[in-house]
Amino acid sequence: MNELINLAWVGICTALVFFMQAGFALVEGGLARAKNSVNVIMKIYLGTCFIGVGFWLVGYGVAFGPSVGGLFGGAGYAPMELPATQAMSLLYQMMFATTAVTIVSGAVAERMRYGAYLFFAVLMSLLIYPVYAHWSWNADGWLKQLGFVDFAGDGAVHSIGAWCALAGVMVLGPRLGRFSKKGEVREIPGHNLPMVALGGFVLWLGWFGFNGGSISGLESANLGTVLLNTYLGACAGGIGALAFMKLTGRPVLMSASVNGSLCGLVAITGGAATLNPLTATLVGMIGGALCTWGAEKIRSWRIDDAVDAIAVHGIGGVWGLIATGLFYQGDMFNGQRVLVQALGAFIAFAWAFPMAYACFKLIDRFAGLRAPTLNEQRGLDYTEHHEIAYPEFQDSPAQLRMEARDA
Repeated sequence: MNELINLAWVGICTALVFFMQAGFALVEGGLARAKNSVNVIMKIYLGTCFIGVGFWLVGYGVAFGPSVGGLFGGAGYAPMELPATQAMSLLYQMMFATTAVTIVSGAVAERMRYGAYLFFAVLMSLLIYPVYAHWSWNADGWLKQLGFVDFAGDGAVHSIGAWCALAGVMVLGPRLGRFSKKGEVREIPGHNLPMVALGGFVLWLGWFGFNGGSISGLESANLGTVLLNTYLGACAGGIGALAFMKLTGRPVLMSASVNGSLCGLVAITGGAATLNPLTATLVGMIGGALCTWGAEKIRSWRIDDAVDAIAVHGIGGVWGLIATGLFYQGDMFNGQRVLVQALGAFIAFAWAFPMAYACFKLIDRFAGLRAPTLNEQRGLDYTEHHEIAYPEFQDSPAQLRMEARDA
């Protein structure tokens, strides 16, 4: 009976993590301009489809199959007849792989070819994500053997996704008009901020499945603490972002507040099971402040992340891994533990960034990564998908075709 109850719990959590894709669609679609919102959401929607199949075929075996030297799984590819618990585990881990890849979609929004993104999404789900997941989550993975703690994916999901996103935006370059010749940052506001706030709440809801399902059972005495820490981390992240904006004299932006709360969720993910409510609140608050500061710093380096995904998931992920070592309940401020956590954070960058950079470069060379300038100006909704999000307020596809002929 307990096994059935636990199976049902993981199934509910799986559905919650899947629903996070709707949250990403709302946040990223809202932060994009109206002319690109269909394109952003389509990357998430079809990306989910491709990632699911690819992870079933190869990724799950690489991540969780019998370990080959602690480096990758050597079996378990395209599993067919699985026991119920293992099938549920595969499905749950599939949601994590999808989340990691979706982080990339927002950062590269408004200028990447649709097909190029889908090709990279498949490569990431087959190789980049599952290899690091094997190192950090497989019982025989080399990082896991060192004592590395990454409860629900500060390293495997958020850091890997962020560093792949960084590689993508560096190969792509900034959106047209994002920076002046002198390096000044020009604002490109999203078209629908209420969508962003709604998406933030959807992601917050999904995070209860993200962290709660990683405990693998309702009978765990730690489940309540995990869920409480998750909620407190999000609350504190929003407060940390607000405090940073107020104390530094910046305008209090809703988009930055939502991202601060999401960064609080990211920061708590690595240690949700090993922090107490007080340290979870502290970790989330610092994460929200770091994210708000980091997003501005990244823009000052002329790196154009359309949704600040690198700040939310990269800075939040690294801080969360370090904080897991610092505030590990019952063994706080253990220098050796902190060093192992720092090593895991560094390895995430050292693995994901060069691999993703090489993939993006190869895609650019052989298929083309960036949309043509004219397509970027007109919007990728029409030029990539022949649809527009708001036909009552935008030029119809027929008008756009006439403009294209005239040009």
